[in-house]
Amino acid sequence: MEFNGYETKTTFWQDFSIADRFGLDAIRDTFNRAFNEWKTNAVYLTELVLILNWKIWQYYESGNDEYATLYNELWEMADGYAVNNLTGDDLAYFYNTTD
Repeated sequence: MEFNGYETKTTFWQDFSIADRFGLDAIRDTFNRAFNEWKTNAVYLTELVLILNWKIWQYYESGNDEYATLYNELWEMADGYAVNNLTGDDLAYFYNTTD
């Protein structure tokens, strides 16, 4: 799958798209599982941040403020973690990819 020239490396988009059908608790659960499993992998953490951002815009543009707000909260958590915990080449990768 490719978004804006970025080829995905994980199933995060599909995972969250499935969770979307089951509501806010399912989205939170999907985030918690993905974040806890992959927060130490810079590439996957970066992709998680990207996917969350794309989901914010998907639901903002469709007028679903409840989902957009939740995705924004999750994005803030993952993005903040990445900025505060990645270093060196990993942080450079994060900034280059999310820019």
